[in-house]
Parts: sequence; C-alpha cells; structure tokens
Amino acid sequence: MKQERHRGLIACLIFLSLLPCAPARADEATTGARSLPAIKTQAEFDTLARINTDTGYALPHVLFVIDRRDKNKIYYVNSKRYRFHKDFVNGTYLSLERGQEFFENNYLKPNRRFIMGTLAYQTPIKRFAFEFWEGDTVSTDMIKLAADVIKQTFFAPVAFKPNSSRQDEASANIEGLERVTQSDIAKEQEYQPLNLAHGLGRIHIIPKLDDHVEIGFNEILVLDEVPVNLPPVAGIITTKPSTPLSHINLLAKSWGVPNAYIKNANELFKQYDGWWVSFDTKLGNYEIKRANLDQLKEYQKRLYERHDLIQPRANLEVTSIATLAEQRARMVDVYGAKSANLGEVMHAHLPGIVVPNGFTIPIYYYQQFIKENKLEDAIYEMLNDQKFVHDPAYRREYLTRMRERIQQGQVSTSLQTEVLKRAHAEFAGKGLFVRSSSNAEDLPNFNGAGLYTTVPNVKGDKELIEAIKTVWASLWNFEAYEARERTGIDHSKAFMAVLIQEGINADSAGVMITTDPYDKENREAIYISAKRGLGIKVVEGQKIAEQLIYSPVSQAVRVLTRSAEDSLLTFDERGGVKEIPITGERVVLNDEAVRRLAHAAALIKRVFGGKEQDIEWVFMQGQIYIVQSRPYIAGS
Repeated sequence: MKQERHRGLIACLIFLSLLPCAPARADEATTGARSLPAIKTQAEFDTLARINTDTGYALPHVLFVIDRRDKNKIYYVNSKRYRFHKDFVNGTYLSLERGQEFFENNYLKPNRRFIMGTLAYQTPIKRFAFEFWEGDTVSTDMIKLAADVIKQTFFAPVAFKPNSSRQDEASANIEGLERVTQSDIAKEQEYQPLNLAHGLGRIHIIPKLDDHVEIGFNEILVLDEVPVNLPPVAGIITTKPSTPLSHINLLAKSWGVPNAYIKNANELFKQYDGWWVSFDTKLGNYEIKRANLDQLKEYQKRLYERHDLIQPRANLEVTSIATLAEQRARMVDVYGAKSANLGEVMHAHLPGIVVPNGFTIPIYYYQQFIKENKLEDAIYEMLNDQKFVHDPAYRREYLTRMRERIQQGQVSTSLQTEVLKRAHAEFAGKGLFVRSSSNAEDLPNFNGAGLYTTVPNVKGDKELIEAIKTVWASLWNFEAYEARERTGIDHSKAFMAVLIQEGINADSAGVMITTDPYDKENREAIYISAKRGLGIKVVEGQKIAEQLIYSPVSQAVRVLTRSAEDSLLTFDERGGVKEIPITGERVVLNDEAVRRLAHAAALIKRVFGGKEQDIEWVFMQGQIYIVQSRPYIAGS
C-alpha cells in the first residue's frame, strides 16, 4: 500500500518533467502575491513566471489552477513561490488532498474539481501556449473550458499545446482553438543541444560531405545535415534539425563530444573556419571561443600520452555454425556482439516478443577466408604503411581497394555448402538479412553503431555468398577503421562474424532506448523513434522520425515529433529493398503500440541485468520483432 501511494505521488509530480526548472532564489520564493485572478500585462506575467533553460531555450512559464466549483475561477500561480500545483492548492487551503488521492482526483477523474496546467511563452515561435502534464486525462470539454477562461483573463492570444496522443485527439475538433505542437516549436528553434560537453578542435565548415572530404579527428565539423556515417571527431554542429536518435547523435554522446543543431551555423561561424576553438554546448546556449596557447599545449600533451590498445576478445578455435537459439551473450568472442546478444534475448522467451530465426558464421571463418585468399600479409602491410597511417585521403582509397580484394576472394566450398544447406532447409523462398556481428563493438565506451554493413532481403545462392563477403569486407569500412583507431582498438584483434537471419518486412520500425537520453532525471522513461516501413533510415537520421517518450509511472505517451518521412522502404520482390512514397496521415504508432514496445524494452533491459539498452525493433502485422539490443552508452 505504501508503495502504491509513493508511486502515485511520483506520478502526480511528473508534470515537472514537462517543464524542468531550476530552484527559485530565496528572495523570489518569499515575495510577491500568491496568485493573480488575471494577467493583464507582460510585466504581471514576468512577476509570476519562473524561467527554465533546461529545454535548450529560455521558457518563462506560469502554473494555473481553475476551480470548477467556484464558477471556474482561475488562479495564475506565483510560480517562483510554488513549484507544484499541489503546493499552491494545499498552501492556500483550496484542498488538503495529498498523495494518491490528489493525483487521482485531479489528473485522472472526469468529475475533478481542479483543472491544472501551465502557460508558457514558447521562445522559438514567440507566442504563448497553455498545456497539461502528458499523463493528464483532461477531456475535450476541460480543454475548451481552460481555453475560454484563459482567453478572458490573459492579455495576449494563447494557443493550446497537446503533450500526448490523448490530448491531441481530445483537442482536434474544438472550434476556434489554435494549437501548436512540439514539432512546430522545433521548426523555429535556433539552437538544440544534442550532447552537453566541452570540446577543443579546429572548425571545419563542410557544405557537402562526400568521399572527397577528409575529416580529422581533431575537427569540430559544421554540417548542413547529419551524415549517415562519421568517424570520431572533436565536435559536431549541424545547420538543420534531425532526429536525436540518429546513429551519429548517439555516437557523439558515447564519444563525449559537443553536438548541437545551430540554425545558420555555416554563416555564423564562417569567420572561425580553420581556427582552433573551444566549443561548449550548454542547456540554454553554446559558447565558441578561439583557443588560447595554454589550451593547445594541454591538448598536445594529452595527444602524445601513450595508452594501451583495447584488444577485443576473440576465440578462433570454435568452428561451429550456431543458431541464435544456441547462443548467449557471453559468446561475443565467437559470434560477435549483435548475434550473441540476440541469442540471449531469444533464450529468455519473453512474452509478446519474437527474435527472427537465424544462424551465425563464427569469426573463425573470417580469419580462414583471409588466410585462404592470402590477404593476411596485405592487411599487415596496409596497417604498417606510413602513408596509410598519416594521409587520410590515401587511407580511404587503400581501404576501398582492400574491401574490393576481399569481395573478389573465394569462399571455401565446404563453408558454401554448409551455409546454403542451412539456408535452403530453414528459409526456403524467404529473403534473408546478412548482418554484421563484429567482436569490435559494444565495448566499454564504444558501441560501434552504424559502422559495419548489413545486406537486406538477400535472395539467391550466389547473392547470399556475395553478401557474406560484403559483410566481412565491412570490417575495413573507412568509418569503422577511423572509429577503432581513435578509440584505441587493436585492428589485428577485430574480427567479423556473419549473422544470417530471416528478413522481416515492416509495417513500422525504429529504435528505442530504455532511458531518456536527453534528460538524466527521467530515467524511467522509454524513448522511441519510429518510421513506416523498414527502419534503415531511422538510424541513419536523414529525416526526422516520429519521436515519443513513454512514462511507465503514468502510462502516458508524450509526442515530441511526428515523422517527416515522405517515403518508406519495403522489400523488393526481386531482392533488396525499394523506396515508395508516403502520403496522408503521418502518425506511425498509436498509444497501444507504444505501450507494447515500452513493455518489451523493460523486459529486455531485465535480461541484461538492468543495464540500459539501445534496441532496434520491427512491427509487422501486430507482432513485435527484436533485431538488435546493445548497451546504451550515454557518454561523459
């Protein structure tokens, strides 16, 4: 019983997570009126408003309470004095309800006495909007009532900002109600911190990122959009907003480098191009300054310090091709991280979750292939070529030639026979995903997301063997080499296993993280990014995906953005994937689907001992499929 009361109290207070706030100063908390019955001027609003900068921009806001028993009287609360609605209601003796009773009577019940929300000045769009905690089951009539009362008592026009699918639906058809969404706000946002950190590096403005642009590990990049792949760098600035769950944004967090969207950054920082600068991303703003001599000396000192190479575990003795059902997480040194972790999830037999069947070629066969095709000496020569080490352009070309040599190699007849025998017996007529599963990923402070290659929807014997070589060759992708090099991973101990798995076409797909990656205090949340069709472009981050946060305490779904995708990927009948246009409604997941995914995420997190997980999922005909689970690395 005590636990239930505690959970209810926590849920009651969650509205604070909607508008994170800094503690009020002592003088602010003890001066001024408790509330006002109307706000007639900007000065009166400023007198009551508390200002947060945790949102990435200044957000002045005032709590409000409407008492339905007292002729819909509104109280604009002194929000410097009262941090929560319950504090004001109890402190003014309007009600002495507390804990679970207060929560249920004022956020859940339709016959509630109080309507409680927040009125904020949304700086990016330069207008006022009122909103409710995402777990509030506020009805259409209540939203309309609040809008009418605020209109009569507030000095400026006020729109409504829905914070959940329920509130979005409840307000959709209210006549005369102006609405703004989080997506609308993001469109006008001039700055969004994606990872809070300090960096020192050379500004490099890149109008178009292609294979001819060389990137140094000591550079702070200014990019027009988030790229598909990127080697570790000193900092990232993009001039266009993108999904925070793109691989690059997640990798930036694991690298511990500053990362932000800054509108018109290419023009703003033109004067700094080529300069060494210090770059700090903060909640409300950023700071760029030209680096001084002391900073550069300290940087050089750290650069020349020797560090022991990280040597990934590798077991080259095991030759057994194993099904996913036969694998466990501890077998990463044989079957690679992706495959071994999926085996662990499959072994758990989690209700409502399916891991598509598959089998894995262990890392032994990659090494055998390299030996049989006499590539060992070629790789050794490449890694010890001084021009390769010191010239990035030459290194990129050399790695391309190495991948081509691997692709031209011959797979042993015995391995081909065994692989095709299994594929025919278990997956006759089905498209297969041929997936990378390296032992050089999901290491401490290095997750390797998006570095290696997966070949989707493979059909045909010849195509399957070629896809295996493509995955082996991807161990030497330029981005993969650069990431290992800058993390200090021994390339000679990096090997590639190959997971051959039943392909699942997707109604929708995406990624989810078992914590809120952008709010450390919101640990219980599940952050979900989704798109229609196959999820390949979600993790690439080329278009804004649908983004949602699910709160297990309140069971509320908060919509951050709807999908900006104008096409989806689906299986091509001839093999591979094809792109088809999307028109009409952009909603990807309903609340039920979100809750099912969140439940699946919680179960998977439990499988891995409570460690936060970065999970790739697929929805097809109502079934949840899990296709990857890796440790989530939040960065420093």
